[in-house]
Parts: sequence; C-alpha cells; structure tokens
Amino acid sequence: MANVLPELLSYLEALPEPHILLDRQYRIIAANVAYRSQFSPRASVIGRTCYEVSHHFSVPCDKAGESCPLGRARESGQRERVLHLHHTPQGESYVNIELVPLRDASGEQAYFIEKMEPLRVAQGRPAGQGLVGRSAAFQRMLELVARVGPSQASVLLLGESGTGKELVAQAIHDASPRAAHPLVVVDCASLPETLFESELFGHERGAFTGANTSKSGLVEAASGGTLFLDEVGDIPLAMQVKLLRLLESGTYRRVGSTELRRTDVRVISATHRNLKALVADGRFREDLYYRLSTFPIALPALRERADDIPLLAAALLNRVAPQRRLSLSAGTLDLLKRYPFPGNVRELRNVLERAALMADGSSIDPVHVERALETAVAACPSVEDQSTLATGPTHTTPGPGSSLRNVARATLQAELKAHQGSRAELARKLGISERSLYRRLREIGGDSEPT
Repeated sequence: MANVLPELLSYLEALPEPHILLDRQYRIIAANVAYRSQFSPRASVIGRTCYEVSHHFSVPCDKAGESCPLGRARESGQRERVLHLHHTPQGESYVNIELVPLRDASGEQAYFIEKMEPLRVAQGRPAGQGLVGRSAAFQRMLELVARVGPSQASVLLLGESGTGKELVAQAIHDASPRAAHPLVVVDCASLPETLFESELFGHERGAFTGANTSKSGLVEAASGGTLFLDEVGDIPLAMQVKLLRLLESGTYRRVGSTELRRTDVRVISATHRNLKALVADGRFREDLYYRLSTFPIALPALRERADDIPLLAAALLNRVAPQRRLSLSAGTLDLLKRYPFPGNVRELRNVLERAALMADGSSIDPVHVERALETAVAACPSVEDQSTLATGPTHTTPGPGSSLRNVARATLQAELKAHQGSRAELARKLGISERSLYRRLREIGGDSEPT
C-alpha cells in the first residue's frame, strides 16, 4: 500500500459508490467509506482477498466455478462487468461489479479498481417480493436484466407461461432511469380487437358508439415510464403497424382524431409463443418482431432451476400464508424438486397455497402436497396428462403422464431402497410421522412393519 499514490486513495474515498482497490494477488489494499458502510461496517477488509471477503471462498472465483472480473480484466486488459452473489451484513445479495485495470509507468497492470452496486431487484434468499433465486440458469437471466435495465433498449421476454415475465419486466423497469415513472401493463391476450386501439391509444368523444367522452390510452398513461406488452403475440395484425409507428417515432393518434401525439415510453414485451413461427405464417410483422426484440431474454422454466425451489417455496409461503410461519419438511422439498411443474412458478404458488390450507400444523408435509395436487386433478383431469417428468441423473422418472402422487410414490420407493436404518429414522428423514410413513408404505405395497 506504500506505493499507492495518496491522490488515488483520496479519489476513491470521495466516490459515492462502494469501491475497493486490489493488487494482482486479489488483496484489498484500500476500501472507501461507501464500501465500508455498506459491506463491512464492523471489520476491516484491508489485506484480505476479495474472494474470501465477498464469497467466503478459499480460491479465486474462477477456480470456484464463478466468473472472476479480475481474471477477465487480466486477459482482456479492459474494463469488465459481472453479476455476483455476495455475502453482506444483510445476508447474500446480488451485486453488480465493474472492474477497471490500472497500469503502472511500464504499462503493466498493477492495480484494479472495483466498483460494487447492489442489485436491489432480486434476492438470493427468500423475500417478500421481487425475483428470488440463485441457480445458474436464474443468474444468467439476471445478469441480462442487470445489463439491459439502465438502457433504453426494447426488451422481449421469452418463456413458458408462469415463469414470471411480469416480475422480470418490473425488475427491468426498477433498474432503469424510468423507475420513478409508471410501469403500465397491457394484457394483449384479453383485449378484443375492436377495443385494442382505443385502450392502447385512447379515443375522442364520438369516435364510436358509446364514446361519450374523450379518453386517454395506456400509452399516454405510461409516458415517461415503461409500457409492458404482455402476450404480444396476440396483438391483432391490423394493430401491429400502428404499434410499429409508436416504437419507431414515438407518435400515435387517438381513435377518431387526426392530431399526432407524442409520448416517451420504453417498451418491454413478453410472449410464450414462437414469434418467429408467427412471422413465417404471416401472422406477425417481421419488422415489428425485430423492433421488439432488440434485447431478448429467455426466462428459464422452473424444471431448469429446480435448485431454486426451496428459496421460492419459502418466499411463496410467506406471501400466501403470511400469518402462519409455515415450514416445509425435507421430504416435501425433495418431492417438490422432483416434480416438473408444467405451470412453472405460478403452479408452485398454487400448490403451496392449497397445501397450506390442507395443513393444520406448522409444517407442510408430503401428504399435504399430494392432496393439494389431487384437488387440481379432480377438478381438471387433464392436469395429470399435462405433467411430464424431466429426466436426469438426480430425478426419479416414473414416465410421462405421471402425477405428483406417482412422483411421491417413486420418491418413497427410492428412499426405502437406499435407506439402511429403521422406519423411525426414515420418517424423520422424510419429515413425516411414523404413522404417515406406514400408511404410505401400505399404499405402494411396501413393508409396513416397524424395523
């Protein structure tokens, strides 16, 4: 630290964002007041490595399966940006990192300045609202959200129904300079063609039968903020050219008016449909597709981020039953992680809400989840037909068309086969009572006698 210019240290100290200064050995040699107050209010980090402080790793990030901005800057010689999940005094939180290499008089990289900015739109722990997750698939998506959020680019969210596209749109809006202005949601699938233009652009008095007063549209309501077009693939073909004009020029006309109006909106759109196929079929304009998909983001299905289910389940339970402080047994979590959830996070929420109603105590056990699924199957038999299991070395695979009860049975059979101890120990492992275990063993034809 003796060789570091005092002017550089003074400059870092005055910066409003958290910054640290690193040497080539990953050691922190300076941390400004903003960093100390946010990330290390009680202990000094000087002399410690960045990977030990932020991740509790014993080796650099790129040797522990993470992306290392310092390692990347060494190779590129340029500024590097990554999204990391850091340990903070508030728990694990997502942090945007921007690292800049500094060269000495000989042109060699001597130091690295690292700027850290918490990403407040997502959590790596259960949270009351917002995006929740820490799986690799979730983090890849979140890094794209963090990159595009501060820009003005149009974003197209792609993914199956129930993957949380509106939550992601909200996160992009909240990470943008438009966050103080409204996010206006347009549910394109629910608007009939005859009302679509009026709802989107507004109308003048007398424009059509029943238009007794002038009305502003959703585009005007979103001025200064973000317009979120949900299920954009359902926009009528006749309306697509008018939407294209809005995107390209920021202008529109109310129904029944010749006055050209201007608005300042950023457009985020979402669909579960294959827009390229719709373009090929002539049902979606190619020019509109490319205008909407400046920055596409694919949202992972829940089966692709099964490791996030414990976090999501805890967060969702707090939302659907906030007064009860319910917990999920180990057996329940294992069962939920093995189920494919064709309805994704939305289906997980519904299952947990029903299971919470089935449970009288403080714990949700596998039997409650099974009963929750049975009510859905009874009400809509096709639910069972729609459920297909993801295959893989960590999944039980009873076969296509299996319901959650089938998965539960297969899971129990696998646990029974692998377990070497007593039935009482197995019941504790699964998080259920011995009585429930014996009942379930009888159902699958297993040995029901205590051992």
